Formats: sequence, structure tokens, C-alpha cells
Amino acid sequence: MRNQQENLSVADVQDAYQALKPIVHNTPLDRSATFSSMAGCDVYLKLENLQKTGSFKIRGAYNKIRLLTPEEKAHGVIAASAGNHAQGVAYAARMARTKATIVMPEAAPLAKITATRGYDAEVVLSGAGYDEAFQKAQEIQMQTGQTFVHAFNDDAVIAGQGTVGLEILECLQDVTAIVVPIGGGGLIAGLALAVKQMAPHVKVYGVQAEGAPAMYMSKREHTIKTTPDAVTMADGIAVKIPGNLTFDIIDRYVDDIVVVSDEAIASTILMVLERAKLMVEGAGAVSLAAVLNGKIPAAGKVVSVISGGNIDVNFISRIIERGLVKAGRRVKITTLIADRPGMLQNLLGVITRLKANVINVYHDRVERNVPIGQAVVEISLETRDALHTEEIMANLRQEGYIAKII
Repeated sequence: MRNQQENLSVADVQDAYQALKPIVHNTPLDRSATFSSMAGCDVYLKLENLQKTGSFKIRGAYNKIRLLTPEEKAHGVIAASAGNHAQGVAYAARMARTKATIVMPEAAPLAKITATRGYDAEVVLSGAGYDEAFQKAQEIQMQTGQTFVHAFNDDAVIAGQGTVGLEILECLQDVTAIVVPIGGGGLIAGLALAVKQMAPHVKVYGVQAEGAPAMYMSKREHTIKTTPDAVTMADGIAVKIPGNLTFDIIDRYVDDIVVVSDEAIASTILMVLERAKLMVEGAGAVSLAAVLNGKIPAAGKVVSVISGGNIDVNFISRIIERGLVKAGRRVKITTLIADRPGMLQNLLGVITRLKANVINVYHDRVERNVPIGQAVVEISLETRDALHTEEIMANLRQEGYIAKII
């Protein structure tokens, strides 16, 4: 039933669902034994990172473009995006045989820029973030007459994104709660609209990054709030200005919104990679990060929407390195040894005996603060965990080394 204040109803989402069936993947909804044990409830992952173009964005983009008139298609479409919407619009436009221009932030991940161009779209790089790219796209749209395909603040886009919710309800009838990432709010708005009208008892929670909490603030105040900056590793949800259409739906239907830190996001990306063997981007990891860090009431069957997997491989490597250090599995130690033949070998012998893997060794006897007759040694190690590191340090001290972690 359509509310008199709403332009959308569940019927719009259902219509999009039928139109999208031959176009998009009905992505897996997998129960994770590992994450269920950690969270204290049944955790299911809705794997939109396995969707075409690597995120849910193809749903809303295709639904919008399929509804354009022949005249509008002839003029082409334009969009602003940090990456995932860009790929969704480019892919949908190619299927509709219409031209696409995408304005992306200058710092957008290279993988997302390359993929967008790979779908035959013209890519314009402008601005430090999404909001600046959006302004540039509006300027170009005024000049060209192309149809603007908004990343979230558009009824057809919201309806398309809401099809994620219908798939969840169809696959898991007894779901208790659904946890959804929020940037501009298109995904959670469409999902909440559909889920709350079809299964009002199901809780819908949103998650934002601490550095980009505009919708979190807006929900708290029940009015649209903006932030001067949106600084987070989760570039896909780094939005300073919420959509008015998405906010109205979210304010009515979403039960609560929480925020998570970049540290929690990074740890979750690494954990999903290691435990579930899945590559997830920052924006896609926030929902599970909230569940695993106790931000969401843990009861029954909880679905975490993993919204995307388009992450730069260079960034993944930094996250892995940082995660290994934080977990105590990658450590650098320093100590002094006598500057005599065999002393370095003795030191390394202790480490070898304790089954740690040496990554590299730095040895210097002429450094300013090193006493004459001694040498400073820095060793980077791979260890099993923090307890293994403690065991290594204790053994080194028992052997007479004044060792410390740096």
C-alpha cells in the first residue's frame, strides 16, 4: 500500500524484482559458522560482492535506465560515483545501448576506474570525494542534456536496490534482522521499504563509518544533517550529504543506525578474507563489522549485507600488513649484540628454535648511539600469534638479550 507521502511502494520494488531477474544474480545467502560463533547468533552473509560489476549497484542503475524513454536513451546518461555506482551505470547503459558519462573522484580506486572504462563509459575525474564529483556531474548534465542517474536519491534507483531485501525474504523466511551499509542510503531505503511492508517484525539496522556519519546524525535528529567532511577508508559510503528521498524512508522504516571505526572495518575485511575466502571492500564490510563488534542486538537469524567487493589490491595488501601487525603475527624486534663473528647467528638460532619466520634483518655497528664493540640488530618476523611473540621475547631475555618490540 502506498503512503500518501511516499512516491514508492513495495509494488515498485516487486516490479523491479521481476525486471531484474534475467539481468542480475540472485546472490548467495550463506550462513557462516565462524561469524555465528563470534557474534552469538546465526549470521548470514548476503553476498552482493559476488554480484555483476562487484556490487549491488547494478540493480538500481539498471532499473532506472530501463524506465527511460527512447528520447532520453538517445541523449545518454550521466552519473557521479566513487566507483560501484559508476560500474553499475556503465554496465546498464551498455546493455541499453546508450552512452554513459561517469564523474568519479580523483582519488577513486584505480580498479574501479579501470572497470568503469571497461564497460565503455567515458570517465571524468573531478574533486576530492563523491560530493565534489556530484557537483561536476551536474554541471556536465546541464550542458549535455543527459539523464542524471543518481547514486541513491532517485525513486527508480531505490526500488532497484530494494530487490536485495526481497531476495533475503524469499530465501530466509524466518530472518530476525537485516544489517545494511549506508552511504547515501539508497540500498537501505529500498530494502527497508520492502521488508517492513512485507515482514514488519524484521528489524532493519543501518551502519555507517565513524568518519562519514551524516545519515546516522540525521536519524538521531529526525532531520537531514550534513558533515563538513567524509573521511573513511570505506570510500563507497563516504557521503557528506544524505538524500532527502532516502532520508524520509530511512527515518520511517529503519529501526536504528550505528557507526563503526575504520579499525573495525579493516579487521573485518581481513577476517572475511582469511576465514570466508571472500574479498570485500570497506563499504561492504561495515555491516558485518557492526555485528561482530556488538553494535547490533544479537538474536535469531541476522543477515549482514556484504554490499560490494571492489577493493584495490594495493589497499588490500596494506590492510593485510596492518592486520598481521595488530594480531601480533608480524613483529619487528630490536636488540644489541656483541660485534663478534657468530653473534648474529646465535641470535637467529634462538628465533629459529622457536619456529618464527625471519622476513628481513638489519645489522649496524656504526650507528651513533651504538656502543663500541656492539651492533644493533632489527629483525622482522612472522609469528603464529601474539602469544608466540611473547614466547619469543621471553626466550630472548632469558638468553641475555635486551630485546624490545618496535
